[in-house]
Amino acid sequence: MEPAGARQSTLRASNLGLVLRTVCAAAAPISRADVASALGMSRATASRLVDELVAGGLLDQGERLAPPRRGRPATPLLPGSGFAALGLQVDAGLLAARVLDLRGRIVAEKVEDGDFRDSDPAATLVRLGALVADLGLPSTLRLVGTGLALPGIVDGDLLLRAPNLGWSDVRPADLLPGLDPVLGNEADLAARTVAEVAPGRPGPHRDFVYLSGQIGVGGAAVLGGRVMAGSDGWAGEMGHVCVDPHGPACPCGSTGCLEQYAGRHALLTAAGLPLDAGPRELAAREADGDAAAGAAVDTAAWALGVALAGVVNVLDIPAVVLGGSLGELADLLGPRVEEHLARRVLSARWRRPTIEPAGNGPAAGATGAALRALADVLTDPGRWLT
Repeated sequence: MEPAGARQSTLRASNLGLVLRTVCAAAAPISRADVASALGMSRATASRLVDELVAGGLLDQGERLAPPRRGRPATPLLPGSGFAALGLQVDAGLLAARVLDLRGRIVAEKVEDGDFRDSDPAATLVRLGALVADLGLPSTLRLVGTGLALPGIVDGDLLLRAPNLGWSDVRPADLLPGLDPVLGNEADLAARTVAEVAPGRPGPHRDFVYLSGQIGVGGAAVLGGRVMAGSDGWAGEMGHVCVDPHGPACPCGSTGCLEQYAGRHALLTAAGLPLDAGPRELAAREADGDAAAGAAVDTAAWALGVALAGVVNVLDIPAVVLGGSLGELADLLGPRVEEHLARRVLSARWRRPTIEPAGNGPAAGATGAALRALADVLTDPGRWLT
């Protein structure tokens, strides 16, 4: 039988997590009484747990609010501003370092555009480390962890393969001394920013397909607010779903992959634009009636419709969220993709899948990497109470 002291310690740890997650999940600051009511605790118990979290810096107290009726003013509670996590990202077109605090605010960030296709892993990660060194974080900020988003397949601390970077069998921790980042797939982590708009606070969608448009196309399927990882954590590689077996060769080794039609470079090349042009220029060309730009957008919409219809038919997911360059083109692509899904998705007669932009900004994978690190604090806040 477990000793009474051990049971009490376990209950305390569990209750601390419940209180912290309740405050973090709230869309607006809540009081001790609100916490007690939400968790079915006595006010004395809730207040004692809140006081412990406040003393440890995991919760902050705001200015007292005047009550609507006579009574003691309530003290609003907010996630602690002194705890944060570092999110990093390497993609074929950018490097990013971003620090996110427990309230979901960006404390500091550095984003550097570039062409990192077929780059040297050591040199690229040294540049990423330099971005981190330039962040200039305050000494009072407590970093709880570091995550690194990569556009490829990861296994523990090893990047097995990232076709658009040209990297294989890379262990980033060996090249980022002092950081020891937890690795994750870029699209999986970017999808987290849609499922979770701040640490512990749910986003507008719980079930959706996320597509991240960079030079290539990453993807993730999210059910119940959680990314479907698959048995080895490699699920969601929608950019490498084949839409035409006789299509162009892909760096992954296959042919006719989705990203060969809907990736940023594929779209720009088909439209006759330079690779450093942006989605807005493509949209402007299409709006002016440019035939090549219109054909490029139509082809991308067709490829997206084919790939996404297969995902929706298999998984029964009601929404598609477009991020990165695809998100910037959502007004153009969305209605055309929806037309393809209306024909190809079996259940579309009763519930047609919706298409919308993510609105999560550049380097969303870095934000997702920081969110994942902060989730460990919400799971077991007792570890951080010193």
